[in-house]
Amino acid sequence: MSIIDTISGTVERILFQNADNGYAVFIVQINSTISTTVKGHLNNIQPGEQVTVEGAWIVHPKFGKQFDAKKCTSILPTSVVGLKKYLGSGMIKGIGPVYAEKLVNYFGAQILDIIEKNPERLREVPGIGEKKVKDIAIAWKDQREIAQVMVFLQDKGVSPGYATKIYKKYGAESIAVVNENPYRLADDIWGIGFKIADQIAQNLGFEKTSVKRIKSGLLFAITSTISQGHLYVEINALKETACGLLEIDQEENASKIKNALHDLYNADKIKLITYEENHYVTLTHYYFSEKGVAQKMLALQDYPSQHTFDLDSIYTAMRAVTGKTLQLNEDQQRGIMAVLQNKVTVITGGPGTGKTTLIKTLLGILDDAKLSYKLAAPTGRAAKRINEGTGRHASTLHRLLEFDFNTMGFLKNEQNALALDVLIIDEASMIDVFLAHAITKAMPLHARLVLIGDVDQLPSVGAGNILNDLIASGKITSIRLKEIFRQAQDSLIIVNAHRINNGEFPVSFLPDAKRDFIFIKEDQPENVKIHLETIFTQKLAGYGIKPENAMVLVPMNKGIVGTQKLNHDLQMILNPSTTQKQLVHIGTTYKLGDRVMQLRNNYDKAVFNGDIGSIEDINLEDRILSVRYDDRIIPYESSELDELVLAYAISIHKSQGSEYSAAIIPIFMQHFTLLQRNLIYTAITRAKKLCIFIGQPRAIAMAIKNNKGVIRTTFLQQFLTSSIQCR
Repeated sequence: MSIIDTISGTVERILFQNADNGYAVFIVQINSTISTTVKGHLNNIQPGEQVTVEGAWIVHPKFGKQFDAKKCTSILPTSVVGLKKYLGSGMIKGIGPVYAEKLVNYFGAQILDIIEKNPERLREVPGIGEKKVKDIAIAWKDQREIAQVMVFLQDKGVSPGYATKIYKKYGAESIAVVNENPYRLADDIWGIGFKIADQIAQNLGFEKTSVKRIKSGLLFAITSTISQGHLYVEINALKETACGLLEIDQEENASKIKNALHDLYNADKIKLITYEENHYVTLTHYYFSEKGVAQKMLALQDYPSQHTFDLDSIYTAMRAVTGKTLQLNEDQQRGIMAVLQNKVTVITGGPGTGKTTLIKTLLGILDDAKLSYKLAAPTGRAAKRINEGTGRHASTLHRLLEFDFNTMGFLKNEQNALALDVLIIDEASMIDVFLAHAITKAMPLHARLVLIGDVDQLPSVGAGNILNDLIASGKITSIRLKEIFRQAQDSLIIVNAHRINNGEFPVSFLPDAKRDFIFIKEDQPENVKIHLETIFTQKLAGYGIKPENAMVLVPMNKGIVGTQKLNHDLQMILNPSTTQKQLVHIGTTYKLGDRVMQLRNNYDKAVFNGDIGSIEDINLEDRILSVRYDDRIIPYESSELDELVLAYAISIHKSQGSEYSAAIIPIFMQHFTLLQRNLIYTAITRAKKLCIFIGQPRAIAMAIKNNKGVIRTTFLQQFLTSSIQCR
């Protein structure tokens, strides 16, 4: 844009306004005869306002001459006509065009002062009662405050969408908080990362090498590492990452970096540990969580049980022969005996190895012994499967531990332990370090803890590597179920899951096996859409599977065969309507009936990362989506929509703990950075009735061959064996 120009006038009407990113198209009346269309990413424009807009004239190929705005300042209207437009725009809850007309006719140009300083006088107008006066006063105050915040932040380069989030978090204190320490935003507000906070800070005059900025950069570098599953970062790697992020020279600023680390340590923000002569850093609460898990696990093991079992009788009963078949195989028997002899036990095994049968047998023994127990799992879907497999009640861990939304913590803890003798947790590979800490804190010392899962699957989405570390420590008794039951061998899904886990390529045919596994060879990623259309519109029906019970699982989110592109394609296939209500948010169109997924733990809504629901209603006027999660309907305001994504296709990581009647899994060489055995293994084990691979044989072979995976930097194993130092 070469020539900067300025126009002034009154906002006549809004043609389009996106509350999420601030983009607006509106008509400005410059004088009595001239008006023009203005567009741009601007703060909250309202009809009737007097505006001065800086930008440049452009010619739109369809709509003609327009003003492309880069900055807009506004003042409240003073004319009767402007006031009626302003108040009648709907920006103040409780005032629409009718009441705007009444109020301005009664109070004239003084109406805004009346609302601001003497709102009780509004009752002088017929039809306005005490409740409406109160609503108008609150709405006006909120509107004025958020307008101030948005104007302030716009000047610092922040979009209106983020300004709304900042205001929701800090309210009237928003500007003071941002002025004092803008880097707080990266910690406090989901979606605002270090870069946005840093942009604000530098616009506020923070020096590039200030210790406050370096401290924030170090904390963000640690947090970024944790978001990848690690709990610790080696200190030299931390310095290098932080300096790259901050765009400062490490050697020139060595003393400032050292001072920043000391400040963080003295403020108890970070912990430093030494292992094999290397120094590692983490955030304090992660350190205490992982160390707390180790300490409680060891305490549970050392504390004597209040109940002993007649092990000989139980072992004899388990080995009894029914017909010509043992009730339990030797691995399962060892698992049962381990639970009865140890306070903490890990049982791991792949699909078809009899984990559910083991749980059912164990529950029978506990019933005979009149011991109290609870069954739980990390997700509602996993808990439902335990219930279906055992016929016993199972709950989510959050519900079992009684999450309290007021304190944002669990009511069950050391002072208020669970009332039980045995806690059995399925899908334990999904448990991250925070959930593990909450579980162990709530365990009474006399009780037994049984963790059941598949250690060969991907580790938890959250930070930590709990199940693997417990097994690797050698301090916790662990049993691996290896034998596949005969009936399970009839399924190519289960056979191929074990083949993949053993480093072998899956097969598409075995004598007498069900045809529940299909491999569609395809070298061109762009053809996946064609295959998906055939699968969803034709092939699934042949297996008696409805499209809503099928899920597409892919390694990554971006690219031709990423979740973002595939969700768009699948929406066009499964929900193509263009006539029903729909809402556009940052490039994504949401329609009634769309399947969506929550991206973060939102404790206010009691909706958690990975929860999947469907859009029940769309309020276009207020830009609110209502999403059904089982028997609950949860509203999402405009500023909260970035917590949702379409969920016709999801990442394999997000599928953990879930099962689908059909799992469709595209695998291509473009996924090569993520191709590893446990990824493919996790994907195939999500399928119950049908699994379809689409892709290149060499990509699948590469994944199966790569058994290294990503080694997470955690120290639970070392805490359990007391082989680590902390400062």
